[in-house]
Amino acid sequence: MVNPYNQDLDANSANYQPLTPLSFLERAADVFPEFTAIVYGNLRRSYAEFYLRSKKLASALSQQGMTRGSTISTLLLNTPPMLEAHYGIPMCGGVIHAINTRLDAATIAFQLEHADSQFLLYDRELSVTVKEVLSQCKVKPQLIEFIDKEHSYESLDNFDLDVIDYEEFLGQGDSNYQWLMPENEWDAISVGYTSGTTGDPKGVVSHHRGAYLLAQGNAMVASMPKHSVYLWTLPMFHCNGWCFPWTMSAIIGTHVCLRQVRAEPIWNSIKNHKVSHLCGAPIVMSVILSQDQINRFNITHEVQFFTAAAPPPENILREMQEAGFLVTHLYGLTETYGPAVINDWHQEWNSLDMNAQASLKARQGVRYLPLEHLKVLDPDTMKQVPADGKTIGEVMFQGNIVMKGYLKNKSANQKAFEGGWFHSGDLAVMHPDGYLQLKDRSKDIIISGGENISSIEIEEVFLKNDCVSAAAVIAIPDQKWGEVPCAFIELKKDQNWNEINAKQWCEENLASFKVPKYYFFENIPRTSTGKIQKFVLREKGKRLTKTN
Repeated sequence: MVNPYNQDLDANSANYQPLTPLSFLERAADVFPEFTAIVYGNLRRSYAEFYLRSKKLASALSQQGMTRGSTISTLLLNTPPMLEAHYGIPMCGGVIHAINTRLDAATIAFQLEHADSQFLLYDRELSVTVKEVLSQCKVKPQLIEFIDKEHSYESLDNFDLDVIDYEEFLGQGDSNYQWLMPENEWDAISVGYTSGTTGDPKGVVSHHRGAYLLAQGNAMVASMPKHSVYLWTLPMFHCNGWCFPWTMSAIIGTHVCLRQVRAEPIWNSIKNHKVSHLCGAPIVMSVILSQDQINRFNITHEVQFFTAAAPPPENILREMQEAGFLVTHLYGLTETYGPAVINDWHQEWNSLDMNAQASLKARQGVRYLPLEHLKVLDPDTMKQVPADGKTIGEVMFQGNIVMKGYLKNKSANQKAFEGGWFHSGDLAVMHPDGYLQLKDRSKDIIISGGENISSIEIEEVFLKNDCVSAAAVIAIPDQKWGEVPCAFIELKKDQNWNEINAKQWCEENLASFKVPKYYFFENIPRTSTGKIQKFVLREKGKRLTKTN
């Protein structure tokens, strides 16, 4: 039987347009042109200005030959140009590649070359890093430099880099530029790189449809009303700021930008701008909970704080609540545009004591509104594990906020999407009420201060030293950072290597945030087949670090 609802009813420009979050900014500028979109120090920008500058960035890039599929990279802090880049780059059909500013030069150089990046927009403060990156690039991108007038630089020396000033570059753009809608809503809007575990980082490709859906999903799941005020304590290079650069245009909200996460600017922003929402790792909560700041500012309105990574300790949750913050736990990956799971709170849980509430808040939760399916499956049988809070399986996703795939990596894509599900590599249990809770990470990733750290990468650095016979790195809970790397090291016979030596070696070979906090020199436990027993080390590490 022919379906009558498919006869002579075709998609055309009148009834079908590709979904893209870029349309949120266009609408905001049309409907609320004078509303304040961006606050940064003494700077205020309306939605009309925000839209105009984004279009001019797109136009200037287009004049330089950037078009559909061109990669434009950013090495920026949480400043207005980073917001403009999230619109201007895809407005010319380009793909935004937001780089983690804390990475080492070699890793950044790899990403630029792998993504075939043609432009790099960076902050003057990062000039030294950029020069080192370029020394390791075979094909060098063109440079656009942002000099922040709201910031005092120690030096304005550009280290002989061939650059064009960001404002001058924008000045080349046409204010009447007609920006490009995606030809297909599944076209790439961004590429972001994961932390490499057993090889080079993988480029996660996201599409316009997913970004559109998650941006709206953020607002709906978080119950964000129109004109909410969002404080940028979450780095925008993390999964494109969890899509909040696009969310805020959808709800005609105000972005409050911060270059650095510091206690006083956070509290000043919350009080002066009536911040309603912010996101960050547990370390941001530790920064906020500086006692003198709490007593000094004493906010009178409730602020919603969304945190990911390791669940915050009970005392941190209690102190945040007493200070006026409502904390919600999220979970997701770069491959899911950021948050895809939320600890959706039930009102009846408010009557429970703090211990019970903390236990519930430690769970990752249930699927985000834009995510179609979330399950804990046995990766061998692909069958769902019992919802008993005990049986461990792998967290798997299906839906429109799952990445297109890994850039130029067919084998990784086949493995990641095997069986029609995205395999997260994270191990969890499912509780009887349908809330999942992470138990381990099969990828050996440590999440410290919101940064993904590969334990294998650190182990490989240790093994490059002639003193080391074996090394095992695990995550240890940490009140400030959520969790930190802890190293167990086996030395070769007659070798003398101590904690000072080991730490110095790591500092010379790793980004600073990857350097372990704890070092123990002893024989490493193994199975009968020689596999390191990390579960034994985790328990031992917890005991040992309590005494340090």
